[in-house]
Amino acid sequence: MKVAASSLRKGNVVDMDGKLYVVLTVDNIHPGKGTPVTQLNMRRISDGVKVAERYRTTEQVERAFVDQRDHTFLYQDADGFHFMNPESFDQYTASVEMVGDAAPFLQEGMTVALSTHNDVPIAIDLPRTVTLEVMETEPAVKGQTASSSYKPAILTNGVRTMVPPYIAVGVRIVILTEDSSYQERAKD
Repeated sequence: MKVAASSLRKGNVVDMDGKLYVVLTVDNIHPGKGTPVTQLNMRRISDGVKVAERYRTTEQVERAFVDQRDHTFLYQDADGFHFMNPESFDQYTASVEMVGDAAPFLQEGMTVALSTHNDVPIAIDLPRTVTLEVMETEPAVKGQTASSSYKPAILTNGVRTMVPPYIAVGVRIVILTEDSSYQERAKD
């Protein structure tokens, strides 16, 4: 199916010269003078090679048909990350390269949107937020109440983030998966 290059989004799959590419980032550039362009950073699904392509926003790109369904994350081993379709109980194994930056946020039993093409996992969409526990952080400094001051913290999945000064070790917090930023204290 042909679509305008400017309509592509992160996670879409494009067919170029018979090879499938998953879109990693999309930048629509509108210069003051000249033709607007769309800069696509993509990863070839077959071997993980990253490529950058630039299209005029009106150019047509072949978008591949992808089956995107909710899957449950089971576990990780030497073969990769294992997911199960909760309706058909079919299991899929995704490579470490395919999962990429999402790997630290995967938790057993988590529901994710897994995109497959010909029964091969090609892209993963995490939930917007995850709840994790603070494993290590500096102690709170008395009198430090400025709302804009944040301190570094390491979470149970090894990810570093910045948290407000009142957050202590052992506190469960909600963070955004797209940029690992602190959202709020967990309500559980």
